[in-house]
Amino acid sequence: MTSPTQQKSLRGSTPAIAAAALADAILILVFAAIGRDAHQRADVIIGVFLTAWPFLAGAALAWLAARAWRRPLSLQAGLAIWLGAVAGGMVLRAITGQTVVLAFVIVALLSLGLFLVGYRALLALVHRLRKS
Repeated sequence: MTSPTQQKSLRGSTPAIAAAALADAILILVFAAIGRDAHQRADVIIGVFLTAWPFLAGAALAWLAARAWRRPLSLQAGLAIWLGAVAGGMVLRAITGQTVVLAFVIVALLSLGLFLVGYRALLALVHRLRKS
């Protein structure tokens, strides 16, 4: 059985919210960095932020729309943030004249899904294993 403190940490406590938001942002930046490296793009630091900002904005909107702060480490929050990051990111990329091709949409869906839902799934598994 989990203590009230452990249950609160999995829900919307300030440290859990901050940790999840920071993890999401870092993982989106990692996604952008990997993509830029794979395509051997120059201007590493600024370039990563230029690539990542639409996805960061989409994730932020998803955090608000899904009220993810209530259970920031839940799989449901992860799914909403993942889909919001990809959908919002692609819309913002299209609006700003950046490339949006099917192959990139698929790569973004798979990569960001693995990152944004993946760490939450691992945390849920660890939590479940600790309970048993």
